[in-house]
Amino acid sequence: MENYYYNRMTKPEQAAYHAIKKGLEALAPSIQVPRIDGKDLAQVYFLLRLDHPEIFYSASYKYRYYEHADSMELMPEYLFEKKKIQQHQAALKARVEKLARPAKELKSEWDKLVYIHDFICQNVQYDKLRKPYAHEIIGPLGQGVGVCEGMAKSVKILCDALNIWCVIAISEANADKGVKYRHAWNIVKIGGKYYHLDATFDNGLCRETDDVRYDYFCLPDKQIFRDHEPLVWQMPQCEDSDNFYYKVKKLSWTKEEEVRKRCAQAVKKGKVLTFHWRGDYLTRERLKEFLSIFEEEAAKKEKHARVRFNWPQAVLRVSFDVPAAAEDVELEEADASTR
Repeated sequence: MENYYYNRMTKPEQAAYHAIKKGLEALAPSIQVPRIDGKDLAQVYFLLRLDHPEIFYSASYKYRYYEHADSMELMPEYLFEKKKIQQHQAALKARVEKLARPAKELKSEWDKLVYIHDFICQNVQYDKLRKPYAHEIIGPLGQGVGVCEGMAKSVKILCDALNIWCVIAISEANADKGVKYRHAWNIVKIGGKYYHLDATFDNGLCRETDDVRYDYFCLPDKQIFRDHEPLVWQMPQCEDSDNFYYKVKKLSWTKEEEVRKRCAQAVKKGKVLTFHWRGDYLTRERLKEFLSIFEEEAAKKEKHARVRFNWPQAVLRVSFDVPAAAEDVELEEADASTR
């Protein structure tokens, strides 16, 4: 388990972190904490729960102190009664162990990450009502619903169970771009290299279709920040792209000939074609060329191509329908509401 944020705190903040963690684990009604600035205390409380998603039962607190005192009293606000918390703890521990068990048989960390990613995409619905538990692991793992924070925490606790290095990254909101909220995803380390993994964005794309998407699986910095805002806290640099899902699966192409060949195969077999384009920039002109290829190949089987494309990540999904669908081309977005 990686205590990433703890290791980047000042000594006073680390002392507060330790005291809060011990108190929350004991379900204490109040906790004596070394006195620090109120804003720093709020940050410690938040980051502690990013390091430890198993502390799902308290998201807020009150505190008080005497003017010249060296400590303060923190009163956690728990989401449930003590007995109910203990029941949830036992149920979630069993749930994590059950989910992790089959993944332990997989040979590589990469395969284990695919397993975790697919679980989130196939079993968790985005919670637009933002229930209190949607930000914690109890939402995705216990109720099958969650927002980005709950999904990222669920990815981390499953990675922890499988001994995969994983932290939760947080990006800023950006009102000028219409990004109203901070967003959470994960950074993982496999083979000694760091990658971004945003299960929430892929979950959003999966909701639009019936297949699992991997547009945000093991991306380097240069790819993820095409449609993600800058990070709030410093994270390890992610420079490698060799474990990007579509690249590993040989679905990341640089030649138009490959696109046509694979398109023809998909039409013939009646399969959906999803691929990443990395030959040149996915301009409107390039997209028009691809649309022509898709329609030409589809017409050979008296079908029409229906195309969805994730422009920032240059991923295209092509299905072949009879008769023509009402919308043949659709721009996909990892919905801002998933933040």
